[in-house]
Amino acid sequence: MSDTAPPDGSSALPADRAADRAPDGATDRPAAIPASIDRTEDRPVYVIGGGPGGLAAAAALRAQGVRVVVLEKAPKVGASWRGHYDRLHLHTTRRWSALPGLKMPRRFGRWVGRDDVVRYLEKYAEFHELEVITGVEVSRIDRAPDGAGWVLSATGGRVLTGRAVVVATGFNHTARIPDWPGRETWSGELVHAAQYRNPAPYAGRSVLVAGIGNTGAELAVDLVEGGAAEVRIAVRTVPHIVRRSTAGWPAQATGILVRRLPVWLVDRAGALMARAAVPDLAAQGLPRPDTGLYSRVKDGAIPVQDVGLIDAVKAGRVRPVAAIASFEGAEVVLTDGTRLTPDAVIAATGYRRALEGLVGHLGVLDGRGRPVAYGAKAPKAAPGLYFTGFSNPISGMFREMARDAVKIAHRIARAPR
Repeated sequence: MSDTAPPDGSSALPADRAADRAPDGATDRPAAIPASIDRTEDRPVYVIGGGPGGLAAAAALRAQGVRVVVLEKAPKVGASWRGHYDRLHLHTTRRWSALPGLKMPRRFGRWVGRDDVVRYLEKYAEFHELEVITGVEVSRIDRAPDGAGWVLSATGGRVLTGRAVVVATGFNHTARIPDWPGRETWSGELVHAAQYRNPAPYAGRSVLVAGIGNTGAELAVDLVEGGAAEVRIAVRTVPHIVRRSTAGWPAQATGILVRRLPVWLVDRAGALMARAAVPDLAAQGLPRPDTGLYSRVKDGAIPVQDVGLIDAVKAGRVRPVAAIASFEGAEVVLTDGTRLTPDAVIAATGYRRALEGLVGHLGVLDGRGRPVAYGAKAPKAAPGLYFTGFSNPISGMFREMARDAVKIAHRIARAPR
């Protein structure tokens, strides 16, 4: 299969046309909601969110002959990707990151950068002639009074009625900073990783990155390469680190192959692979994890893909330290009692899904605020309500959103009207 082939499932859509020929330019429609889409006798499917998951679902639905309207609260599609840090690239290959019905151009390279992802999403909406309404935020979803469909409360007091709804508001929706004691009165600079763009503001400064997931690891490397005087990374749970690619074989390919295997088997194989590919960094403060790689994945913790962290830690340019316990005056107190005085703390501490206001009253969220069912499976309590992009699979989020889009479209197209 060509390395520019679309993900599995794309054959359900019209034949691909080369992405290089897709027109450039914005794809966004005016914020005003056409009156025709809120009449109860004309019930389209609504997709909430104009990111990759929402656009993929809309394209797949349109290919099934279903009228679908994408509602995006930002002025343009791909809003979350527009706000990411400058050096960000997909950790999944171009081949397995394309959405249904449109390849990613070869010129984007194997690991697609942030700006090219945005260009691709713009082209994707244009190419599939998607009906995207920007500047519209949906605040609440309720069952329609007649029991057939859903009512959306949207910007400006507008009420929209749809036959089905796909929620694609994003896995990383609302930045989360732990409620560390003393953080409000700390004299240094504290920002979330969502506010970080590039290392220029931190040149010559001491920085503590809190969190060693993929974002924290990459920001730490970006900071040392960008001239920060001192970079430490606070580690609460020692991560599994994998090479993004080994001898041309991407880590994503392994993730796809092992996804259906028993957890214990993948844990054992992962430990052997780690010993062969990743040096022991215990002397530098980053020992090997004491729990299995796939066991962690099942709990929601994706391995850290190495984009320079291993070499930076080995060379002492990034120094792992204990997790943050509190802030006191000018000091940051760690869980091992160490006190540091960094100029800045960047909290790479994750995000909330923030779905409670939208659907929390429907009984479709678990104790962590995540959908109890996603992909082609609607929650039992809410048939016709679908969620996409709310898992973080080892096989790659873009790939799974693409596959889910086709399955969701099939399910909605075949549902009784």
